Amino acid sequence: MRTESISTTAPHQGTDLEKRIIKVRELLAESRLSIPQYQRPYKWTGKNITQLFADIATHKDKTAYRLGTIVFHAHDGRKDIVDGQQRTVTLMLAVRALIKLKLREGNLDRKDLKEQLGVLDQAMVNPRFESEISKVNIHNNYLEISRIVARSDFTEELIDFLLNRCEVVTFALTDVSEAFQFFDSQNARGRDLEPHDLLKAYHLREFSESDEAAKADTVARWENSNTEELASLFAHYLYRIRNWAKGASARYFGKEDTPLFKGVNIETIARYPYVEQLRIAHHFVDHYNEQYERRIDGRALGFPFHLDQIIINGRRFFEMTAYYQDTVARIKDGSKLLELGGDKGLDGYAARILDTINNYPGMNRTGDRYVRAIFDCLLVYYIDKFGYAEISRAIEKIFIYAYTLRLKMQRVETASMDNYVLENNLFGLIKEATRPGEFINCNLPLLNEKRSSKTGEIETLFKNMRYYE
Repeated sequence: MRTESISTTAPHQGTDLEKRIIKVRELLAESRLSIPQYQRPYKWTGKNITQLFADIATHKDKTAYRLGTIVFHAHDGRKDIVDGQQRTVTLMLAVRALIKLKLREGNLDRKDLKEQLGVLDQAMVNPRFESEISKVNIHNNYLEISRIVARSDFTEELIDFLLNRCEVVTFALTDVSEAFQFFDSQNARGRDLEPHDLLKAYHLREFSESDEAAKADTVARWENSNTEELASLFAHYLYRIRNWAKGASARYFGKEDTPLFKGVNIETIARYPYVEQLRIAHHFVDHYNEQYERRIDGRALGFPFHLDQIIINGRRFFEMTAYYQDTVARIKDGSKLLELGGDKGLDGYAARILDTINNYPGMNRTGDRYVRAIFDCLLVYYIDKFGYAEISRAIEKIFIYAYTLRLKMQRVETASMDNYVLENNLFGLIKEATRPGEFINCNLPLLNEKRSSKTGEIETLFKNMRYYE
């Protein structure tokens, strides 16, 4: 165990805290652990369990692996968990399963592991939960963990790694209000950790040793970005596009959805056939950019990112984020949208469409913003797949598709948007298409409903394009 004294300005000037970096075994051997009644229910599901154990297996060769931070309120001989309940309870379930399936059933050879699990069997607390949600999730997760640790590939080396090389950072304060304030201050100076914050932490840990020198420059764009901008990029664009393209709902991006943006570590993943194209692109781009000729011609080759591809963890994730920040910014900027056609410019109705959706009277209503989100996401996805080939025709098709929802419904909500896309999924069509024409030539229905004046300009365009009778 490592102990160090730190000073922090939060929650009060001059407050001294003892910061402890301890092993999982030391955390769970703490007999004073308590989960207070004010804590929210235990909500981790099988998806979280699978991700946790996948991370453990991936990092098993490291000398230490940090699982996160736990904040305690220390009082009356107890250590109430202020933050870190979900992770702590899950680790308790894992050790309970190991005690039952490995220790008690005589499936351990190593004496040290027998002794350590024996100590935990006696010392580990057994918290009680009143919430039915907690009870159901604890039962289901224990069964899932039991299936994992019972497998032959969950070796004694992995058990040792979990107990003795997986670590947590703990903080303890004696005043409950200060404990909560400190929790807030640790979570990005007063704001709770958002999904994109968790992704940042995950991918920082995934940097390979060879990329450490480039870490500061790679992450600089992220650090300089507005947090609302990053939240919007993931929640309103990348999450929706990746889910809709595979026919999955994409209403709200939460912490449980972060595995969608976790992929493979090129340095540690086995040489599975599906990884080879990523490995080739990854190393070739770096090799090309490091050649001395680049000092002469000034050219740099960007990684060929694609929204459907498996994400490369670490440096490439931050590069991917910056790449799609630029892509989305071009789509959202009305003046830049008009330049999409390049030197040839836009033809047909494309320029008029872009001008109309950026200026019609009802454009800022909530429902209209949802419809615009469909338009923007589909346009981003099309450009990601086919570049600017047939871009004017693509804009026309995407406009009719997205704004049909606006003309058909008086009230558009998140569910309306999500259901409409899944029932009439052009994202799936782009995903499977090999040429622009396979998307552009798809048939869309005609409309004849009468709508309010706030959609008058949209209706006029539909009529001129012969999609409105």
